[in-house]
Amino acid sequence: MEKRIEIPFFSVVGVVLLLAAAAEAEAEKRTYIVHMAKSEMPAEFVDHTHWYDSSLKSVSDSAEMLYTYNHVLHGFSTRLTPQEVRAMEARPGILSVLPELRYELHTTRTPTFLGLEQNAAMFPESDSASEVVVGVLDTGVWPESPSFDDTGFAEVPSSWRGECEIGTNFTKSDCNKKLIGARFFARGYEGTLGPIDESKESKSPRDDDGHGTHTSTTAAGSVVSGASLFGYAAGTARGMAPRARVSVYKVCWIGGCFSSDILAGMEKAIDDGVNVMSMSLGGGTSDYSRDSVAIGAFAAMEKGILVSCSAGNAGPSSYSLSNVAPWITTVGAGTLDRDFPAFVSLGNGKNFSGVSLFKGDALPGKLLPFVYAGNASNATSGNLCMTGSLNPEMVRGKIVMCDRGVNARVQKGSVVKEAGGLGMILANTAANGEELVADAHLLPATAVGETTGKTIRDYLFSDPNPTATILFEGTKVGIEPSPVVAAFSSRGPNSITPEILKPDLIAPGVNILAGWSGAVGPTGLSEDGRRVGFNIISGTSMSCPHVSGLAALLKAAHPDWSPGAIRSALMTTAYTAYKDGKLLQDVSTGKPSTPFDHGAGHVDPVSALNPGLVYDLDADDYLNFLCALNYTSTQINSLARRNFSCAAGKSFSVNDLNYPSFAVNFPAQSSSAGSTVVKYTRTLTNVGPPGTYKISISNPTNSTKISVDPESLTFSQGYEKKSYVVTFSATSMPSNTNDFGRIEWSDGKRVVGSPVAISWT
Repeated sequence: MEKRIEIPFFSVVGVVLLLAAAAEAEAEKRTYIVHMAKSEMPAEFVDHTHWYDSSLKSVSDSAEMLYTYNHVLHGFSTRLTPQEVRAMEARPGILSVLPELRYELHTTRTPTFLGLEQNAAMFPESDSASEVVVGVLDTGVWPESPSFDDTGFAEVPSSWRGECEIGTNFTKSDCNKKLIGARFFARGYEGTLGPIDESKESKSPRDDDGHGTHTSTTAAGSVVSGASLFGYAAGTARGMAPRARVSVYKVCWIGGCFSSDILAGMEKAIDDGVNVMSMSLGGGTSDYSRDSVAIGAFAAMEKGILVSCSAGNAGPSSYSLSNVAPWITTVGAGTLDRDFPAFVSLGNGKNFSGVSLFKGDALPGKLLPFVYAGNASNATSGNLCMTGSLNPEMVRGKIVMCDRGVNARVQKGSVVKEAGGLGMILANTAANGEELVADAHLLPATAVGETTGKTIRDYLFSDPNPTATILFEGTKVGIEPSPVVAAFSSRGPNSITPEILKPDLIAPGVNILAGWSGAVGPTGLSEDGRRVGFNIISGTSMSCPHVSGLAALLKAAHPDWSPGAIRSALMTTAYTAYKDGKLLQDVSTGKPSTPFDHGAGHVDPVSALNPGLVYDLDADDYLNFLCALNYTSTQINSLARRNFSCAAGKSFSVNDLNYPSFAVNFPAQSSSAGSTVVKYTRTLTNVGPPGTYKISISNPTNSTKISVDPESLTFSQGYEKKSYVVTFSATSMPSNTNDFGRIEWSDGKRVVGSPVAISWT
């Protein structure tokens, strides 16, 4: 007979209560990044990781370190309860305990448009170019893309310390002499959202999204002939630096990109030996000492790595920028001179132009019944064509007009198709103005601007039997004016430090053709069963890797240039006007864009190769900048990873950071109190032949006077440095509270330009 064991009731209750308490404590846990002052490590510890482990065990019996960091910061990431956080913050040697943040992705013709193909001989094509490594932190890589073909590449540089990590559907053999590194980072992601569902995404460097393959091939994809998306944008595809090597760091997953994983990716990229770091992602704006991307980028800059980041897709609103730290190169988006026209033809005989990348069965060769989505739905926001919002009986067999906003543009087309619609006209609202972004829709569809949308809507509401059709015209080049600033491109002023003008510059970011993942269709929708080798998408995510690749070209040509010098060369040679002399346009307004929209201007890589003079910067310059912001020693230590004290008795000024642009802020009341004066000091380094440079000033209006002393600078040898002072005198406040000008130094051959943005706040 089996012996029966009696368990006292109170014991069961106790166990249940203990389990409940443990579950509650676990639910309270969040991921934190713990910054340690390495110099304060007690003598009994030989290795800093042992100290980190001891510190963690002193506040938690169960917490484990997700990552330890040595390059990007000194410390570790872990999951803690609020009580454990407070206990950790009280321990000696702790600089800060920062909660993890979630970051989001900012999502053939380009080399010709940038003048690279006509001037290929100016850039190194041999050993020096293939010594440069571009590290891309994104959604991973599709190694089978022809853009990673390593034909003709020499052996991997001996200085390379990276590797190909194995995982789901990924082996070491997926790397080659072009794609020389591939890693993935998911501990932070899994700590917050639970284990990765490997039926939906690969727990490996493999890119199931497409974004990472697109950005990495834009930056440094090999030359591929016969590339296109369904025949659109047909031609030879190549990255900006086709001979550079690529290493990918998968830090973004279906649920986003988590700061502990991003920092771990940056840590490995630095340790592996990348020369340029490309990051098309961003989060909210926060103080530099609390911004993980800014913290990691500071460490990279100290190692001589240029960090290029996307400005964000929150335009055209002001103060919408991400990644504004001055040691990051912040890139906005402009258009190419290429378009994909698709015309709307209405029953009243009128035709309107739109854009589309649709490829499939054409509409019947006749006008079709036409309906406005808002009139074919019982939902309050039926005009937006949200999932399940359309009435199939009112949509079936018709062309449907949807308004842009909230859900993805391609998803609206999918909703129309699901409801039985035959086609879609997607109309911009005021938020997007006349900006047209082409998409590979699942049904015949075209996108039109706000003005056209209003006219079509008026027709729909006034005609008792409205009809329409869509005609697709393929690819058209030579579009003018181009470039124009994309409406979605995030704008200044800089909300963290208004004295630093951001974005730094713009680059192509609209309708960009580049490599794509074989795991997903061109729309990214689950119902899209099509597979393509190349895709056309838009965003500052696309403009960022253009600058990353161009920075790699400059690094190959000038191996001794610092990240500050490379950025300066790209900024001071950027252009702000078309060949006819008219200023670059902003598509959201149809008016000239400003430095808050385009920064220093649109990148011009051929001119950047020989800029003549550069504004150089090093880590100490940025540390003095932090002193000028009145950062505490603890805050500075979080970024510098060492003890650094602002020199006692020294006067620090944000205005003296040797930046290649000028952002001037006057108090609004200054105009009524007479003239207010602000001085900026700058130093130029000669990276060209000897020569004399003379100043040219474009004064904004009578509200401000700009003077420069001295008015000429003579350089007799390479790397000679000369300083000058700019004085801004406010005499009256303009009606719109902003003024813009320009300062240029020229030796008659080269022009070293700096934008000026003046604000009254």
